[in-house]
Amino acid sequence: MEYTKELVKFCSDISFEKLPGDVRHKAKLCVLDYIANIYGSLELDAVRSVVDFVRSLGGPEAATALGCGFRTGLQNAAFINGTTAEAIEAQDGLRFGGNHPVSAVIPAVFAAAESMGRSGARVIEAIVAGYEAAGRSAAAVHPFHTLSGFLPTGTCGTLGTAVAVSKLMGHGFEKMLNAIGISGYLLPLSMAEQLMGGYTVKIVQGGQAASAGIMAAGLADRGITGSPFVLEGTALKGGFTQITVKQEPKPERITDKLGEHFSIMDIYFKPYTACRHTHGAAQAMLELVKEKNVKAADIESIAVFTYAIAALAVGKGVPDGGSFVSAQFSIPYVVAACLLDGTLGPGQLTERRLADPAVIALSRKVTVQPDDALNKLYPDKTASRIEVLMKNGERLVKQVDIPKGDPRDPMEAGDISEKVRFFAGSRDRKKIDRIIDAVMDLDKAKNIRDLASLI
Repeated sequence: MEYTKELVKFCSDISFEKLPGDVRHKAKLCVLDYIANIYGSLELDAVRSVVDFVRSLGGPEAATALGCGFRTGLQNAAFINGTTAEAIEAQDGLRFGGNHPVSAVIPAVFAAAESMGRSGARVIEAIVAGYEAAGRSAAAVHPFHTLSGFLPTGTCGTLGTAVAVSKLMGHGFEKMLNAIGISGYLLPLSMAEQLMGGYTVKIVQGGQAASAGIMAAGLADRGITGSPFVLEGTALKGGFTQITVKQEPKPERITDKLGEHFSIMDIYFKPYTACRHTHGAAQAMLELVKEKNVKAADIESIAVFTYAIAALAVGKGVPDGGSFVSAQFSIPYVVAACLLDGTLGPGQLTERRLADPAVIALSRKVTVQPDDALNKLYPDKTASRIEVLMKNGERLVKQVDIPKGDPRDPMEAGDISEKVRFFAGSRDRKKIDRIIDAVMDLDKAKNIRDLASLI
């Protein structure tokens, strides 16, 4: 089966006019959520350091560094915008692929579309095509890609970005096939070790993928060729799915229900600034705080029960001197912050909050362990249960089977609009409302530059 060709054939045929209404709407929600993440990420010192460095590189004013107040070179803008999509860890995601396509696809689409003066309708069809390529390639290697040491946001995000930008360039089947083939050669290793170690370079994986995908599409536009079997490979055993998993890949997922079901419809949104594996525990804790008025001083201990992958990936605490990346991937920290602050947003990831003795002390009262019953629900449900033992002997229990933001308990336009306002902080509220309105009317925009200049 020529999986790469089948996928590209479908993506090259996507047109805004033929997209179902719910797919168009979902693409708008992905853009709206992306803007929230830009504003939230710019609250972090590490992000501002990335922005400052990339700005110092100079370059032609081809595209906007969104939210930053300046324009720069095309790939540099995509790198910044991918970093701000990723860093706050509140980005959209695909549960069936373990990846976050927004971190690469939309930053590249915005930069490229702005430089080319494309309309909102063309942006929407490019996003849908990019999510299709990123999501299906990630599904083919999930979860063994991550278990083999790679992060699919960076790797599969590059594949999706190449297809999306190729779409914006007006490429037909042959050039788009070359674009995705070239992207398989240029994509980053995107090492999971960096994330698991809490190193802040993790935040640039979306930016690197966005930049590489633009390069791949541009090279294809100039006649450079890439393997037409880049995903499944050949007898040479050098295809993407062959070399990035230690177990057997599932390349049939690349074309499963292709044309019947769009990958973007499986995308979840995050209400909290942490790894999705922490969200069941976060939501359960916040609900207990609201329902029972739980106070930290009255707590003896907190036990979190969850599925095995979550316990492995995010069950550890934040080490002394750990970064915000460590906090984003720590159920003990997330639970402590939710209990003390009653929320989990950009403010809970600042250096000052991470160093707060009260958060540190409470997080050390939290234990995380896998639960056989919850593990049996996975992957259909990403369930977590919190059991809070009070000093008076009372035990408070709350379980969340499907965290908010899942397509089965979705965040709608109103929810995401509130997320934008929350993450925007002290920015001008009237301007933020104009941005929200412009995104929801994206299909009517004649030139994406107008929205880019607003952000």
